[in-house]
Amino acid sequence: MKTRLAILGVGRWGTHLVRNFLAHPQAEVVAIADPVADNLTRIQEKFSLDPQSILLTSDWSTIKQQVDLEAIVVVTPASTHYPLIKEALSSGYHVLAEKPLTLDPGECLELTRLATAQKRQLMIDHTYLFHAAVNQGKSTVEAGSLGKLRYGYASRTHLGPVRQDVDALWDLAIHDLSIFNHWLGEYPNQVQAQGTIWLQSDRRTPLSPDGLGDMVWVRLSYPSGFQATIHLCWCNPDKQRRLCVVGSEGTLIFDEMSQNEPLVLQQGYLQPQGEKWIPQGQNKQVIAVAKAEPLKVVCDRFLDSIRTNQPCEISSGIVATKLVQILTALSHSLEQKGATISIPPLDPVSR
Repeated sequence: MKTRLAILGVGRWGTHLVRNFLAHPQAEVVAIADPVADNLTRIQEKFSLDPQSILLTSDWSTIKQQVDLEAIVVVTPASTHYPLIKEALSSGYHVLAEKPLTLDPGECLELTRLATAQKRQLMIDHTYLFHAAVNQGKSTVEAGSLGKLRYGYASRTHLGPVRQDVDALWDLAIHDLSIFNHWLGEYPNQVQAQGTIWLQSDRRTPLSPDGLGDMVWVRLSYPSGFQATIHLCWCNPDKQRRLCVVGSEGTLIFDEMSQNEPLVLQQGYLQPQGEKWIPQGQNKQVIAVAKAEPLKVVCDRFLDSIRTNQPCEISSGIVATKLVQILTALSHSLEQKGATISIPPLDPVSR
């Protein structure tokens, strides 16, 4: 039995989701909504869609009136997520939402509880958590290959695209945050952020009252003592997608820009010899990574969650809420010029 679903939003990322769900043997795309008429025309032509079998509309509310549905895929701007997802869950639909779930941790938690109350699945497309290299990296960390974990660092830079609704922090940081948290099996309890605004000091939002930052340095402190630094910038022609975790016996490197060696374990440690410290055990190990499109895995897991009516634990509403809680704390730190912000534990049960 195929899952009948509607996709809301067919911009760049929504187009990829349409492609994957159209090709999936367990999915039936019955409706697509986007307020921009050109997007609907483009998507119809790109995939040769028959408007007699797939409803194409600018208003998602018409979908509920005309089409029998089980699930909604939300790929609209994050500022629109809360009312759309709340209405969908209240109507009895399962929901796959583009990250971030919303821009407010309180709203995220409310939607997570609503999904539980409605006995419906709420899954968030944190795509990197379904990347084969990231999952193989987690296994490597858990195997103890790095020794005692010490610190981490990541760079996510490019020359654009420059967002006009959120700053570089909200645009870019969630990817590296989710990977660090996934590999470590814990969430930061203190954060700091400092940034620079070059391009859009006049464009202010509730999350960025001083303007949209183009470059941000993030510092994360975890309960275990592990610390991580993330460099984020959309004004840098040197495109980087690199994350490292350093331990007492080696460093695990995830370099998305490397097609042949995306995941490498660089082993080595220092051994005392008299008054000197001598490098020992140096070795480079390229870790084999299966070839798979992460977004296809996301679609598989969402459909599987619907079939079993069990949550996808690695990208559930609670995981999404915690990430938005961290990003919100980082925004507060940015506003306070790098102040340390503590993050309390998240209690998904209390109201």
